[in-house]
Amino acid sequence: MNTLKPVALACLICALVSASIHAVDSKGLPDGFTTLEIGDKAPDFSLPGTDGKQYTLDDFSGSDIFVVYFTGTHCPTSHGAMGRMLQFVEDYSDESFTYVAINPNHSSGLRPDEFGHTDYDETFADSKRYAEDYGWTFPFLYDGDEQLTARAYGCLATPHVLIFDKERKLRYNGRFDDSRFPDPATVKHPDARNAVEALLAGNPVPVETTRPHGCSTKWKERSQHVVEEEKQWQSIEATIEEIDAAGVAALRKNGSEKVRLINVWATWCVPCVEEFPDLTEIARKFSRREFELVTISLDQPSQKAKAKAFLGRQRAIMSDKLRKSVEAEGRTTNNYIYTGSSVDDLADALDPEWPGPVPYSILVDQKGNVLYRKLGKIDPDVVRAEILDTLTRHYIPPPSDK
Repeated sequence: MNTLKPVALACLICALVSASIHAVDSKGLPDGFTTLEIGDKAPDFSLPGTDGKQYTLDDFSGSDIFVVYFTGTHCPTSHGAMGRMLQFVEDYSDESFTYVAINPNHSSGLRPDEFGHTDYDETFADSKRYAEDYGWTFPFLYDGDEQLTARAYGCLATPHVLIFDKERKLRYNGRFDDSRFPDPATVKHPDARNAVEALLAGNPVPVETTRPHGCSTKWKERSQHVVEEEKQWQSIEATIEEIDAAGVAALRKNGSEKVRLINVWATWCVPCVEEFPDLTEIARKFSRREFELVTISLDQPSQKAKAKAFLGRQRAIMSDKLRKSVEAEGRTTNNYIYTGSSVDDLADALDPEWPGPVPYSILVDQKGNVLYRKLGKIDPDVVRAEILDTLTRHYIPPPSDK
């Protein structure tokens, strides 16, 4: 079951208390952040693993090479590199080589829209689920609660790789490789692999430091930013316009770059009201991606103000990204109230398979192909998975780069 939920007020308050204790410098780095230099010793740590064990640096002693791979569950760059990372671990499994992955992130440091490339939260429980779902056989440790190890090792982003020699002195610090895409053909500089090859051969590492690229480490101190963004989100006004069957048909046909979830509802419909938080949570999650929630109210046109007020309370609003794409299509909103007298006309325009009752939802891809349809309340986990499968969980290069 997907565990992603909007940031709870209590969690934010706790995070703010933590933020008041730990300051952040002008670069957004917290107190205690240390940049390890080449030749520095690996700092000790004590962290829980998703396998139920507690790990320290001593648990990784004895090998000639020790690799620390900081990664999280939400970052599309980490997702893109995962196949190459798993191959990397497998390729050196017969060498004097130990490997550990560490999640440095805290969930309170992320806005809801920063989870738009993932099925998982940045928690210990979801880190465990993440490792199990992708078949990780190496230790995956969680540092999100205190983030002391991430500070000690100088984790800037996910992924961020540090490679140590037999004496556990740092020999490489930086990116895994130079590509943010999943296709191995896009890699021009496999820096971490080059470092391991050099160390195994007894040679100097050819490039000792590089820039880590990906998603910045989500420190607990960043929760203040999340609170400010939430205030801004709560201040946006909901909008609603009238629409007829022809307008619905145009939306249903799509042809935009967005995946569309179209929901037919009414304020007098109890299941409609009950499922609306799931709809707006999905819309918020994917608000920085090519996605649009379209709502069509079957309230009487004279009840437009009532429908708008409900939409406002439910936060059925447009992000800046969505508003710009909607306006580019010559529209003013993503919320509508149906003006036609015949629901048959609406069904023919939206989906002839709709039997008539509400709520009714249909998810369509960019070409209007149906990905999901549901009479009654949606299954939000299924809808999120369909959206992620279509939009992908990683970055995609433009056609010219493929």
